[in-house]
This record gives sequence, C-alpha cells and structure tokens, in this order.
Amino acid sequence: MNVRRLIPATAVAGASALALVTLSACSGSEAAGGGKNDGKVDVVASFYPMQYLAEQIGGEHVAVTSLTKPGVEPHDLELKPRQTSELRQADYVLYLKGIQPAVDDAIAQAGVENTVDAATLTRLESHGTGVGHDHGHGHEGEEHAGEEHGAHEGEEHAAEEHGAHEGEEHAAEEHGEEGAGADPHVWLDPVKYAEVAKGVGASLAKADPAHAADYRKNTDTLVAKLKALDTRFAEGLKNTGTRTFITTHSAFGYLAERYGLEQEGVAGIDPESEPSPARIKELQAVAKKDKVTTVFFETLASDRTAKTLAGDTGLKTDVLDPLEGITDRSKGDDYIEVMESNLAALQKALGAK
Repeated sequence: MNVRRLIPATAVAGASALALVTLSACSGSEAAGGGKNDGKVDVVASFYPMQYLAEQIGGEHVAVTSLTKPGVEPHDLELKPRQTSELRQADYVLYLKGIQPAVDDAIAQAGVENTVDAATLTRLESHGTGVGHDHGHGHEGEEHAGEEHGAHEGEEHAAEEHGAHEGEEHAAEEHGEEGAGADPHVWLDPVKYAEVAKGVGASLAKADPAHAADYRKNTDTLVAKLKALDTRFAEGLKNTGTRTFITTHSAFGYLAERYGLEQEGVAGIDPESEPSPARIKELQAVAKKDKVTTVFFETLASDRTAKTLAGDTGLKTDVLDPLEGITDRSKGDDYIEVMESNLAALQKALGAK
C-alpha cells in the first residue's frame, strides 16, 4: 500500500514540549473566566471530538460551546461574526489544527491566552488513501496493534514529559510547519485520543488550578473508558476474513494502523474529494483481490460515490462514522457509542470470527 511518511519524532517532541505554552496559570483560587457562566470556565471547542473531551474532563467546572453545530460538515465550516466574537471572549480554546482552516485562522487571530492545539498532544503521521500494515489476513494470535504502534517504552506522555516552559514560543506554530500534510484524525484511534485527553486534562488543571484534582480524576475516568474501548477493538478485529476496508473518507488511517487493517480510501482525507477514474479502477481490483464486501460512507457527507462504486463492483454499502459530529442519524449518542457501532460495522464487513 502507500508508504507512510512519519513526522520526525524530534520535531513532534519539540512541538509537544511547547504544547501548553499558551496556558496561563491563574493565581490563587481564581479559575480562568471567573465571573462568567456562574464561575465556570468558558470553553470553546472547534468541533465534536474536542467538545467531548472538554465536557468529559471539565465536568461541572466548564461551560462548553462548539463552533461546529450538529449536522455541519466541519472541514468546510465558515464562522459567523457572532462565533468569532465568542471565540475572542473565551477563557479556554480547544481545537485540532489541520481539520478546519477557517477555524485555525480565527483562533490564531483571537489571541486567547489559554489555547490548546490537540495535534500537539500526540504524534501525527501522514497517511495516503491506502494505509495500514499488511499483517497477513486473519492471522490468529496477531499481536494487538496497540502494542506495536502505541507509546514506545521509555517515552513519557507529552503532557507529562513536556510541561509548559516559560518564554518558549507557542507550539502550534512550530508544529504547523513540521506537520504540513499530516493526518489530523487522531481521535479515531482510542489510544491516541487517550493521549490527547491526558494533555487536555493537564492543560485544564493548569488553567484552573482550583479544580485541578477534579480534572485529573475526570481524565483518569475517560482514559479508562478509552482503554476499554481499545481492548474491545483489538479483540473484535483480531481474527477476520479480510483486513481491507474501503471508505469514501480516508479518516481511518490511525484506526487501521492500530488494529492491523488496510484502509483503502476512495479519495483523500477531504470527504468531498472526487476520485479519479484510475482510482476507481484500482479499487475495483483491490476489492476483488482482498475479498472486500463493503464500501463505507459517512453520515455528514454524500453517499453517492460509495453507492456508485458499490454498484459497479457488486459490493454492499454501510456507515463508518468519522465522528466529526453527533446528529439524529448517528448510531449512538456519544463518542463511545458511535465507536462501538463502528466496531460492529467493521466486524461485519471484514468477516470477524
């Protein structure tokens, strides 16, 4: 499949080291944004995966607003003047650079002191339209990819290893230069999402030290849920009839790599990209060779391409949700439930035994 290009570890380490530079510790018992929202920290999240982290970790101490409303495709979001104003007045901003260009620009101009780019809290990689590792098809006893691709021994978590260093430049700028073209869909890998959660918990504790203990407790609870989810994916996808899946949105590179699968994207990481005739022909060959049964599409974008490809190849279609937003069409009410639905869909499509 396509060769992956890893971002140099040293560059990422530097970026992670600076990830929390923008956080300003409040003195004494004062929390960020003390007077607004009944004393709660006013958090603005860029889109659902960041909103979920802020709500789960912040708990009763935060008031969270998402810039991306349910049902809106986040990649093409354009902010309204009211949203830009709300962003500037936030106490704490949590976003993921590389997903929403308009949001990235607005956040850079807003100048909010407590700003965290989740992309700096884990290691990013560059994925093509075909990613993953060829571990063989359905090997019993295949090692859990989380052990193969998880945090390396001796490598500490970014938020713990790289605290905020006084006087250093904001990490997002350095990381943005090094991370050009990197796949930002880290939340679809429960292990990487847990790494981000730890960094968010540490940053909230620094921004609002009066409630640091609660943020740490909530972080531990969420990380435990994500670890359990990771285990369910690893066990559920350990023995399958095929390791290859086709999706219209190449958002599942990290998930594929984590669990030893092969993602074949119809187009790129932009869900609205149109595939070339050559790519369609290539996918038809892949489907036949790897015994693919299903073409996946997502809830927030058109299913036209998936249905066309499926019709041409005699395949089925199904939903694999990139979890960029929760709507009444989502197969679950929150991140964990939708990810469990994704697992069930993959098990069915891959012929899990």
